[in-house]
Amino acid sequence: MRMFKRLALAAAATGVLLGSTVGVASAATASTHPQCGSVVRLTGGDTSLTTAPGIAAALLSHGIVPLATLPGTEGASTGGGVAVKFAFPVTGGSVNLKQLTGTVSHSGGILFIAPATGKEIAVSDFVINLKEGELTAIVNGNAKERVPLLALSLAHAKIAAGTHAVRISGIVASLTKTAASALDATFGTTLFTSGLELGTANALVKF
Repeated sequence: MRMFKRLALAAAATGVLLGSTVGVASAATASTHPQCGSVVRLTGGDTSLTTAPGIAAALLSHGIVPLATLPGTEGASTGGGVAVKFAFPVTGGSVNLKQLTGTVSHSGGILFIAPATGKEIAVSDFVINLKEGELTAIVNGNAKERVPLLALSLAHAKIAAGTHAVRISGIVASLTKTAASALDATFGTTLFTSGLELGTANALVKF
């Protein structure tokens, strides 16, 4: 995906490999070439997702409660409307700045549950695929069932890169058709649609 190529270019430009001081660049305007053989192996960090306006309220109004599963965490905010912020530890992965590919792996997940009916679906072990610009997850703990959960856009993201870390903020996360269909089928609703903006993600990756 073009936006993720620009992410890699911006990271190289601000000194991820050269050890320069922290800088900030727009993912939509970075245009420098990465260094050859630039493989960054990830050692930690976290990715957070804050629900878009109205999403949390819509879920609750349909009797659906989203809960973080360990070691993921969650928190609620009422400023400007109810929102839920989830955070998931980065457990590994690597990014090749020359080929503009790579993955970012996480632990934890989200359990969507309807207490009144007992219906539920869990997504976990998130992996961001930089080339495809998507976040995949396993469903209900079945490692053989990994599906595309979110489409990720860096059109308005900001990048701050330092010697041993990169912070990306303002990533727009939207439901894929696969995820929307699975959620609607599970809970018997028409609430979820392909392309629905679920929220905004921020990521801090360390290497």
